[in-house]
Amino acid sequence: MKKLTKIGLTALCGSLTAIASANAGEMSVSGGATATWSSNSSDVTGNPIGMNSGMTFVGSGELDNGTTFTLTLTHADQSAYSVGSIALTTPSMGSISIAQNTGGNGIGGYDDKMPSAWEETWGTSLGTSIDLAKGVSSSMNIQYKTPSFAGTTLAVAYAPKNDGATINDKGVSGATKDSHLGAGYDVMLDSTVAGQNFFVGYSTTERSAANKAAGTNADPNEDVQEAVGGAIFNIGPLKVGAQATVEWEGDNQVGSNAAGYRNVAFGAAFNVNDNLSLSYGRMESKKGYVSQDSETVVMEIDSYQVAYTMGGATIKLAETKSDNNGYSAGTSREATTVALSLAF
Repeated sequence: MKKLTKIGLTALCGSLTAIASANAGEMSVSGGATATWSSNSSDVTGNPIGMNSGMTFVGSGELDNGTTFTLTLTHADQSAYSVGSIALTTPSMGSISIAQNTGGNGIGGYDDKMPSAWEETWGTSLGTSIDLAKGVSSSMNIQYKTPSFAGTTLAVAYAPKNDGATINDKGVSGATKDSHLGAGYDVMLDSTVAGQNFFVGYSTTERSAANKAAGTNADPNEDVQEAVGGAIFNIGPLKVGAQATVEWEGDNQVGSNAAGYRNVAFGAAFNVNDNLSLSYGRMESKKGYVSQDSETVVMEIDSYQVAYTMGGATIKLAETKSDNNGYSAGTSREATTVALSLAF
């Protein structure tokens, strides 16, 4: 009897171990480090050496019905952790994600989708202070995305309070500098047909009644509105894209405040071979003011870039020039940025 009991307990323990193993999730870690040398004209460069290091933790698992879940945490550039998201993906019903400042939900993931060998035109060392259409992506938000049908997906993102706050569990955002903003809604349509990508999206964020009453714009009842549209074409080793975004600020429409922004971007990237990539990008960002006495300012940014990969290491170079930098008329800057990136 003792032997039978021992055999039975051993078999039970083995079964429990198998069940736990079958239902357990897994965690993966990836990361990289980048060292840069930046030389900026018409500016006090100071020490030109910079470094970025980051790690991304991805936890994943599966439910009994085949639904998968993913937790993504990113530690980036001297931050304790900068972004996080939880996503549930069903076999046939699409996916639901809860995001913290990832920029990937809603129209925020499309603020600049232009192809490049390395960075966005404004992402080098110039410090352009460019205003980009973000929708609800900079706030705690939840998004539903449909399954892909003929290469097309529809995503709808919602933030109960589009105030730009990152909130811990069991917490609330409380008062922030954007407390006058209410709920925000994004709708994003993305379609890839025969390898060519097209996208269009719209976002609106409510303003508080008090903030509307304080405004002096032509339509004081108008809320914050943003939109994006663009296309990327793949022609062999060449990628060419164009897009535009518009923003109507809606909030604080008094005096010389910004009434809105319009960004137009172009980009072309060419893969010479598996290791070498070249690109050119241009961004024109127009800032309009409420007051008729303030003239609009158009910031123009051009960037030539090259990237060469050797296994897990990449050497990158960007030559960037901006006119009316930071929406300051008559201010021009040029920058040369060299980087060594290591992936692990």
